[in-house]
Amino acid sequence: MKILNIAAYKFIALDRLPALQAAVLNALQARSLKGTVLLAEEGINLFLAGKPPAVHDFLAWLRQDPRLADLEAKESFSNTQPFRKLLVKIKPEIIRMNHPAIQPTAGRAPAVDAATLKRWLDAGHDDAGRSVVTLDTRNDFEVDAGTFKNAVDWRITKFTEFPEALLDHRQHLEGKTVVSFCTGGIRCEKAALFMREAGVQNVWQLDGGILKYFEVNGHAHFDGECFVFDARRALDAGLQPRVDPVLHAEASSADLAPP
Repeated sequence: MKILNIAAYKFIALDRLPALQAAVLNALQARSLKGTVLLAEEGINLFLAGKPPAVHDFLAWLRQDPRLADLEAKESFSNTQPFRKLLVKIKPEIIRMNHPAIQPTAGRAPAVDAATLKRWLDAGHDDAGRSVVTLDTRNDFEVDAGTFKNAVDWRITKFTEFPEALLDHRQHLEGKTVVSFCTGGIRCEKAALFMREAGVQNVWQLDGGILKYFEVNGHAHFDGECFVFDARRALDAGLQPRVDPVLHAEASSADLAPP
C-alpha cells in the first residue's frame, strides 16, 4: 500500500497545550504515523505520513475536537515513508513571523481560490482590470525549485525576513492586485495580513497554496516543482515526488516549513 502524506494547518485559539501535545503524540504513535506536528496558542500545523487508513483514522480522531472539526488536509502519495521520526512540539507560533500584532485567529485576509487565480493569470488581469502580481513568500531555495511565472521573489532566507522585505519594496506593488502564495497557505495567511496592515491595497492570499493550485490547475502558469520539507524534496504538478540531491543537501539543515 502506498504511503499517504498530509499537510494541514489551522489558525485557532488553543489552550492546555501540554495535555494536547500528549494526546496527539499518543494518537499518532498508536497509528504508527511519522512526521511533525506543531502546536501553539495560535493553532496547529502538521505534516504526517503513513498507511492511508491510519492517516484517515487519525484525522477523524483529531476532528473530534470542535476547534478542529473543519481542519482540511492536502493529500499526496509516495512509495516510501518520507519522514524518519515523529515529533509533536509546542512553539510560540506555528509559523514564526515575530509580529505579535498579526493574528490570523482574529480574521483572515481575503483569499482567492486556485481556479480564480488561473483565470486571472490567463487574462492578465483581475476582474476589475488591475494587473495581477504573484508574490512568493517562501525561502529562496524553495523558490529555486519552482514558482509562478514572473512571480515577485525578494530572496528571503527565512519567513521572519518577509516584513522588512515588504516595507522595502511595497512601492512596487501599488496599483496592482497582489496574490501572496506559499506551499500550502500558512505563510500566506500572515503575509497577507501584514501587507494590509502596511497599507498595501488589493491584497489576496492563494487559498490552499501551491499544493491546492496543482490539484486544481496542474502546471498552468507555474515553472518547476513545489519544494516540500521531507525526503521527497519536490512535488510536480501531479503531486508526485521528485528527489533532487542538490535540493536535499540545501534543505538538510532547514527547520520544518509550513505546508
